[in-house]
Amino acid sequence: MTLYEQSTPSNELQTRIAGLQASLEKKSIDGVLILQKADLFYYSGTAQQGWLYIPVQGVPILMIFKDFLRAKEESGLNQVVSIVSPKEIVQTLSEFGHSVPKKLGLELDVLTANQYFQFLKIFSDSSIMDISTQIRLQRGVKSDYEIKLMRKASNLADKVAAKVPDLIKEGISEIEFAGMLEAYARSLGHQGLIRMRMWDNDLFYGHIMAGPGAAIPSCLSSPTGGKGVNPSIAQGPGFNTIKRNEPVLVDYVFALNGYLSDHARIYSLGNVSDDLFIAHEAMLEIQEKIKQEAVPGSITGELYDLMISMAKANGYKDYFMGADKRRIRFTGHGLGLELDEFPFIAKGQKLALEKGMVIALEPKVIFPGKGVVGIENSLLVTDNGLESLTTYTDKIKIL
Repeated sequence: MTLYEQSTPSNELQTRIAGLQASLEKKSIDGVLILQKADLFYYSGTAQQGWLYIPVQGVPILMIFKDFLRAKEESGLNQVVSIVSPKEIVQTLSEFGHSVPKKLGLELDVLTANQYFQFLKIFSDSSIMDISTQIRLQRGVKSDYEIKLMRKASNLADKVAAKVPDLIKEGISEIEFAGMLEAYARSLGHQGLIRMRMWDNDLFYGHIMAGPGAAIPSCLSSPTGGKGVNPSIAQGPGFNTIKRNEPVLVDYVFALNGYLSDHARIYSLGNVSDDLFIAHEAMLEIQEKIKQEAVPGSITGELYDLMISMAKANGYKDYFMGADKRRIRFTGHGLGLELDEFPFIAKGQKLALEKGMVIALEPKVIFPGKGVVGIENSLLVTDNGLESLTTYTDKIKIL
């Protein structure tokens, strides 16, 4: 496996398809039509515009609108055809020996209303079922191939973290610093685009924010927000300048070959105040406890409750994962092709961890008027707990 993968191996795709077909059989669904780009790439190896039909039994058909030649080259599937409209899907299925499914699965968590109504007309004799949960549960457990890709992304995330001391300077703006660090990440092969499944959520590389600016809340489903460069973005680095003796949060996602590594570190030009230092150490203690407790079979909601109780015992109840009434109700999230995959270490969640899941665990303390401290690592669920794929020092890096 090279650093930059050009195609997903055919046997990997076949294993994924077989896994989904087993879910279809359990749910008595005759077939599923995949549209969303991350799911399409996961099952076909290409993100070109089109529709992938996976029958409960038999060979999938990848129907491409644009670009057919690229899709044929990129995908490891055998049946790749060119069509000019979704109205041709039913006829194409018939040409390949498939009858119209009585029960058709669609990704109803991400499809637009217009797409849904369109497919109601195209598959007028079918019952439309939501297959998104089954897809997300399958994607939540990574194969050995995916784990290797995520290890590579994590190695490059560590390189980005190690580059910070060479670039950060007193007096430069957050956005200027972000531009320099992002340029370095691109030189390592960062793909630029970070996919999120949640509707209307956007993220560009991640968050670089200094001092009190890091504690400004935003619309993003994240413990940190930031002012951003204007109200239309309203998150991330802005024109706030980096000063001495203030924590600088570098919370960046490295995206390589489609797969992500989420990684947050704290830097400071000179020492931070004792209260911030102590709070950071408390977050490291929470991380270490969860790394031991999060074994296969652990319940995600119970892990969340443990993290909340530890933060409360250390006096951070009002500042853990946010400092207002709208603080987020999760302390970790799965990641892979998207930043918000299963599982979620979140309030009330009942999902049990499985070996091979990858979690971005992010205990953070938000101090209004002072800044943010805490940690985030990409962690692999193993039989013995969580293995950190990102290894750059967790301590506050004093420069």
